[in-house]
Amino acid sequence: MVPREPHSPPPVPRRRVLQLMGAAAALPAVGGLAGCGGSGGGNGAQGSGKGTLRLAYLGDASQQAAFKALFAAFNKAHPGIKISATGIASGDWATFANTISTQLAGGKEYDIVDVATEGQLLMSSKNVLEPLDGYIAKDKAIVDAYYGGIDPHLKEWTKKYGSPDGKTYFIPGGYNSMVLYCNTEVFAKAGVELPDGEWTWEQFKAAGAKIKARTGAYLTALGDGSFPFGDIMPWLLTNGGSTLDADWKNPTFNTPQAVEAASYVKSLLDAGLAPKLGGTFDAAAQLAKGKLATLGGGRWPTLDMRRLKLVDKVRIMSWPTKTGPGSPIGWDGWPILRASKNKAAAWTFLKWLMSTQASQFYAKVGGTNIPALTSVANSPAFLSDAPKGSKLLPAAIAHGTPIPSPKQGAAVQRVVSSGWKSALTGLKPVKQSLDAANEQLKPLL
Repeated sequence: MVPREPHSPPPVPRRRVLQLMGAAAALPAVGGLAGCGGSGGGNGAQGSGKGTLRLAYLGDASQQAAFKALFAAFNKAHPGIKISATGIASGDWATFANTISTQLAGGKEYDIVDVATEGQLLMSSKNVLEPLDGYIAKDKAIVDAYYGGIDPHLKEWTKKYGSPDGKTYFIPGGYNSMVLYCNTEVFAKAGVELPDGEWTWEQFKAAGAKIKARTGAYLTALGDGSFPFGDIMPWLLTNGGSTLDADWKNPTFNTPQAVEAASYVKSLLDAGLAPKLGGTFDAAAQLAKGKLATLGGGRWPTLDMRRLKLVDKVRIMSWPTKTGPGSPIGWDGWPILRASKNKAAAWTFLKWLMSTQASQFYAKVGGTNIPALTSVANSPAFLSDAPKGSKLLPAAIAHGTPIPSPKQGAAVQRVVSSGWKSALTGLKPVKQSLDAANEQLKPLL
């Protein structure tokens, strides 16, 4: 399935201030939409449809170019369907959602709007999406083949977290995990060998101390917590912790595991192994200059590695662990809007996105996440012109955890980020910071 994160130099990380849920709360009630297009998977569920298909997605100029190429490929396969696509260069999902919400409330009509994990539960609960079950039943062979080719977690998680009433609203697509991009020249200069397999928090910190003493380079860039997907979740998950429980009903941000994770990250900062929080720090540029040893990210930093000619100088490693491997996972969801007047064409597009052809095409033209089809994620279409160790990106889904995304996700993220930053900067003691944040999370759930 097609990725849609906006990433171009300078990079905008995959889930930078992803506040789709809070903004999407402004979506109009079902009464304003249901009468426009009807519901169910009846007429034309199996047909190809024709005419113009209106689609909205988040994408900057470089991503828009890739999407236009994709849409042209679709049109070549289905010449009777023209795609009128709106690429919104929002930079983050909060602004994107605000724009879409305002447009929908003002009567703007779309057939398909790409939705990140963080917005799927909220949007499906707003009754603005078309149930896909009838379409899936009539194209069972195609959908079954697709589900059989992707990691089963994607289907399971999309059903659990994106379908509160048991109906199917999203076809899951490409996803992202978190790994570390390591500058092998910095490690070699410091006389530090990267391990062949997993490494521990202790090994990671010890490597950083040697790198700092021998080269002056930082070990890693921690971020200020405003990007929980990358700044916070990997540390919690590799210590058996998280911000919320598995059902997203109760906060778990002050467990011993969470406190230990925050304390460890603070120790990296206190030891001078990471730049101070606040201000600007172009991690990719500093990695290229040899002033940063590791850069956390999903698939998207690969575009920067290519741009900076670092592909052959970088090796991808799994995130360092305390109790075991862990990574947040976020994925695309592709729905059909209930208001759509051309559902047959919309379903044809979703079916095409499930094809190997579409997945390979987007991987080749510069997609910024991991193809849902395992065969494509392990093929040259994804692995060529990419750092050594890129196979660890799709492998991480085996021990991954969905990024917690309750309906009040934007507010939850603000509390989590604020609590984490307070702990790292010493504004309050670590446990006190997380205790306070945990209490603030309870009424939001």
